[in-house]
Amino acid sequence: MKIILNTETDTKDKTDFSMKIAAGKVIRAALKQEKFPYDCEISLVITDSEGIRKMNREFRDIDKETDVLSFPGLTYNSPSCFESAVKDTADCMDPDNGCVVFGDIVINIDRVHSQAAEYGHSELREFSFLIAHSIMHLCGYDHMTEEESRVMEAKQEEVLSLLGITRN
Repeated sequence: MKIILNTETDTKDKTDFSMKIAAGKVIRAALKQEKFPYDCEISLVITDSEGIRKMNREFRDIDKETDVLSFPGLTYNSPSCFESAVKDTADCMDPDNGCVVFGDIVINIDRVHSQAAEYGHSELREFSFLIAHSIMHLCGYDHMTEEESRVMEAKQEEVLSLLGITRN
């Protein structure tokens, strides 16, 4: 599976790890876990609290900062039902590279720093968790009910465990 990860950094804030490499590893592991059968293209934007608040207001009509935003490129009958999503979604392939346009992820780097400190784990773990969380949204999962939350959380933790990215 080929993954094209288009990254844009809209902040001068840095981490002690490569965000693009970390994101790529988590994305690949999550898509493998979900048995995603296509080459895909994902956009990743790293911004700050002000930038994500602006996007949340513009695209979701919610005037509030958050830690991560996910914008799926596919519509699902049920989570991780990729064949029907690709079949039923008009123009989901990028004609230039033949990849499924899988979606967009926006990460608030300020929250990566603060939540890592709050939860007592590394910034790499927090960043990786947010990427895994977002990929599950791009696969059609949600956490609107208690059961949906349990399923999504278990999948996120499985990805991070496979990569050895733990809370400590």
